[in-house]
Amino acid sequence: MKSGRPTGFLDASEVFRVYHCAGTVNPDPRLVADERRPSVSPWRLGGLSAATLARRVYDGLWAHDLFDRAASLSYYFLFALFPALLFLTAILGLVPGPKLMDHLLDYIARVLPADAASLLSKTLGEVVKGARGSLVSLGVLGALWGASSGMVSISHALNVAFEVRDTRTWWRHRLEAIGLTVWFSGLTIMALLLFVFGERIGEAVARGLGVGAAFTRSWNVGRWPALTLCALIGIMLVYQLAPAARQHWRRITPGASFALVGWLVASFALRLYVTYLGNYNATYGSIGGVILLMLWFYLSSLALLVGAEINSQIQRAETEAYARREAPPARGG
Repeated sequence: MKSGRPTGFLDASEVFRVYHCAGTVNPDPRLVADERRPSVSPWRLGGLSAATLARRVYDGLWAHDLFDRAASLSYYFLFALFPALLFLTAILGLVPGPKLMDHLLDYIARVLPADAASLLSKTLGEVVKGARGSLVSLGVLGALWGASSGMVSISHALNVAFEVRDTRTWWRHRLEAIGLTVWFSGLTIMALLLFVFGERIGEAVARGLGVGAAFTRSWNVGRWPALTLCALIGIMLVYQLAPAARQHWRRITPGASFALVGWLVASFALRLYVTYLGNYNATYGSIGGVILLMLWFYLSSLALLVGAEINSQIQRAETEAYARREAPPARGG
């Protein structure tokens, strides 16, 4: 092989010559699992050892240029962030009760570095104040369109990770991205309602069942796993629906679990670093908050793409093993 590309990976020209879309199975066994074969748990890692899988994922990250694509995603996320929050603001305004957007920003502040969270809250407040009279009809649709651009960029990156060609028309691609954006908004609203009204719900259930305060305390603790589950479902939806090729798994995958844990660890590590070691304001001045936000987007994008690469390598290993089992025996002579 003349190039330095790892064995078993496709170059750019090969990626765009093959596809699995609209129910058409890709004939290349390296790319897409045969949908006729029985479903195998992804936690078996396709028969690979953890070390072999890690090596394949590492090679895949470089072969697919996922570090560069994570940087590209962070750029698109920055422009899609405020339209997404504006869309959420309009939707949350329809929910009676406390200001749910304030609660959302409060939870975001627990993950983001302080400067980035402050920039986010301040900018959103200014935008909402200036556009309060237009956050209806076309304003909401425009915000939704802008927010879905981030989902479109995720789809492009995942197509590379899973080595599939996107043959969808632009309008179908955009509609699917809008649908995923609405799904994410729904999950976010559900999580917020659970946190804001969760204590009241727990007390009402405790009174109805005739149980004591222990149930209420357990309910309050259980809200955190529920939030984690919402985030995990969101990641699984992205892996399942964003790429042009629909994945055959319908359960929690190692890639989705890694993406969630990696995102949480990277977010809190960045927050701790900025709090105790880094001084971005001294280096970047007034744009320090923007730099931190971009860095957080980059780490989040990288966690998402590494998770996708993990799933891709497991699926490829499963397909290779299945092809070997089903191959006719070689003829002698």
